[in-house]
Amino acid sequence: MTAPAHEGATAGRAPGSFRAKYEAAVAAHDSLLCVGLDPEPARIPDGLSPAAFLEAIIEATADLVCCYKPNAAFFESRGPAGVEELRALIASIAGMSDAVPVLLDAKRGDVGNTATHYARAVFEQLGAYAVTVSPYLGRDAVEPFLAYEDRHSFVLCRTSNAGAGDFQGLLVAAADVPDGPDAAPARPLYLEVAARAAEWNTRGNVGLVVGATYPEEARAVRDLCPDLLVLMPGVGAQDGALEDAVRMARDAAGGGLLVNASRSVLYASARPDFASSARAEAERLRDAINAARRS
Repeated sequence: MTAPAHEGATAGRAPGSFRAKYEAAVAAHDSLLCVGLDPEPARIPDGLSPAAFLEAIIEATADLVCCYKPNAAFFESRGPAGVEELRALIASIAGMSDAVPVLLDAKRGDVGNTATHYARAVFEQLGAYAVTVSPYLGRDAVEPFLAYEDRHSFVLCRTSNAGAGDFQGLLVAAADVPDGPDAAPARPLYLEVAARAAEWNTRGNVGLVVGATYPEEARAVRDLCPDLLVLMPGVGAQDGALEDAVRMARDAAGGGLLVNASRSVLYASARPDFASSARAEAERLRDAINAARRS
């Protein structure tokens, strides 16, 4: 599954790669919407298992999305049965005739040897085509994921949560710029992360996570990284400013985004019509995203 390493940023668009699957789904469904699959048993209609609930959601929305994003925590918290459910879910989506890629929201990041095993677990055992990773330990902690050239790794950059600025907004000096009168001005840590991620993108399989809750920051990241895919959480339940965020984070062609909504789609209704309600909300979001990116 690991392709030979090479220079250049073209592998990410190779047939069968995450980026190729994403771009095919964008074109087929005219959509930048990514639906998060985060099953909360207490919110699932009575009489349905988490697996059956998600199956109904996927069936109702598959022609409206560019990607699905299960969050590992909602499966791992239910023990071995939940992990097996996650593996089966990813395999089921991959086997659909109108398949869209699966991005596992796992936020992995550890020392190199441990990261190698995390990468094997995500890509080989669970079968995901992309994953979220933490850059806090540096490049060697991310490299084992990047070695899977047909897979994509989305680096946490400017996250959507309220406490994101505790660290991500701190001003830092670029590590590779000497001190003195010609030194580059300090910039927020999230922009330093974005710049490093762009440097790591030699195989064309690095993306960034930038929350819709911070549109101005999203524009700064896009200016710095014009070609990277951006996973944009924070739409819906986290109340991100969708129109502004999409306009500022889209690439030059009006795409390059995976705009994620989870709870607002999954739990659009607690009634027996939950699947049709989820479809209606997904369609509304897809159309709003398209209007924003084409404005």
